Amino acid sequence: MANTEVKDLLDAGVHFGHLTRKWNPNMAPYIYMERNGIHIINLYKTVAKLDEANEALKKIAASGRKILFVATKKQAKDIVAEKAGNANMPFITERWPGGMLTNFVTIRKAVKKMTTIDRMKADGTFLTLSKKERLQVDRLRAKLEKNLGSISEMSRLPGALFVVDTTREHIAVAEALKLKIPIFAMVDTNSDPRVIDYAIPSNDDASKSIEKIMTSVSDAVIAGLAERKAGKDADDAKAAASKEAAAAKAKAAAEAKAAPKAEEVATEAKAEVKAAPKAKAAPKKKAVKVAAKKVAAKKEEDTKEEE
Repeated sequence: MANTEVKDLLDAGVHFGHLTRKWNPNMAPYIYMERNGIHIINLYKTVAKLDEANEALKKIAASGRKILFVATKKQAKDIVAEKAGNANMPFITERWPGGMLTNFVTIRKAVKKMTTIDRMKADGTFLTLSKKERLQVDRLRAKLEKNLGSISEMSRLPGALFVVDTTREHIAVAEALKLKIPIFAMVDTNSDPRVIDYAIPSNDDASKSIEKIMTSVSDAVIAGLAERKAGKDADDAKAAASKEAAAAKAKAAAEAKAAPKAEEVATEAKAEVKAAPKAKAAPKKKAVKVAAKKVAAKKEEDTKEEE
């Protein structure tokens, strides 16, 4: 646990909890003390839990699964939208649509409706509608975009859920629990940490506190994505190298196969070269024999004349 990090959290007001009369007794292990009727959170435990959560989020991001960020309270929605957008992760910052996780198929249909409207506008079908119908379709598209725009690319259930204020987002937490989706959350002194897989004890009301925690979390997710990309690039390079090696091996095998044929051609050529002088010498020997026969025949004729 780095003291600098604890100091940063202290400056951001992460240690301020709720009024003592509003506390949840299950948060007792994370409370350091009480001051002026307000519970003070133990920041050393916050740092330990934040590091643990960041490590788990990094692994989930590196595995290629999506992390859905949920924050519908006014002071958190803009921060969460920005940080989740930077990490290229889906987020819900408007009203949580009931059945978002447990009835995901229906939610996907609503998202597909957005795509259909976009297609209508692209191919010109939208212009064939009456003015009133066009207005209705535009309103529907705007409503869907507002509520579901950030999850339009989420084609399957998320690998994890990150929640700011579990008391407010109790429906999202209940759905994730039902589907056994890991829950990461900022839990204040009025929340129940027992239902959360990775609880980060922190002030979930102050915008500075939310921004501090969200920055740390989004950095971990981005690091996980970078790790995944690096691994993918390494695998691609390995595959390319192995492809090149296979091609080189095949070429060497083809050359080795062609080598005996070349040797046979060379041997035949040598044999032809050796046979050529013999072929030339053969007519000469024949001519000598014919000449010798002629001389012998002439001598016989001369001998007969003398007799």
